[in-house]
Amino acid sequence: MCGRFTLEHEWPAFVDLYDLPWDVERGRNTAARFNIAPTQPVLMVHNDGDGKQIAEEARWWLVPFWAKEMPKAAMFNARIETVDTAPAFREAFKSKRCLIPASAFYEWTVDASDGKKNPWHIHLPGDVPFSFAGLWAHNDKLGTTSCAIVTMPAGDPMQTLHDRQPVILDPEAYKEWLDVGTVPAHAKELLQANLDDRLEFHRVSRDVNSSRFEGKPLPEVNPL
Repeated sequence: MCGRFTLEHEWPAFVDLYDLPWDVERGRNTAARFNIAPTQPVLMVHNDGDGKQIAEEARWWLVPFWAKEMPKAAMFNARIETVDTAPAFREAFKSKRCLIPASAFYEWTVDASDGKKNPWHIHLPGDVPFSFAGLWAHNDKLGTTSCAIVTMPAGDPMQTLHDRQPVILDPEAYKEWLDVGTVPAHAKELLQANLDDRLEFHRVSRDVNSSRFEGKPLPEVNPL
């Protein structure tokens, strides 16, 4: 799963990842956020009706276009196993795929000494910016634009921490992933073009366990 992430980079750091109108986008105000939680607004990149990439804010908790009320079930992650068949996600998967810019994400393990949860800060080598594979939807009735992050079974090295991981899409797959003409079967294949085997992680302070904590957690030196 992916229940918290960060957007620590300034927006221009993503200039090589997205084909956005950077003459306008470069000035977008993206203050560093160190503990983004479900239902909060996040940035996403998707194609507009003309096939051009645009960035906009969305609620991180997908609200299907047909929903009559805000979903109570957890809708911030979409499992790769059922993303193309689950009623809540299949329509978005067909034609409303997006990229969710990020700098890192968190996962937790249980400390054997006290039974409390230890948070881990997970990132790519060199702390380079990246994108989660995502889905988005707009619900006219509720006036909500929303999104979800696609997750998959964890491989090395993430399975040391958890049995699932968010899909960090390879930039080489971005254009096809966003293209509404990409059929669902191929879009699902694209999810295998990910960077998750490159992940690195380290312990951080338990401050981040609270979704109300907005500061940058300090690194911990405790081993796994």
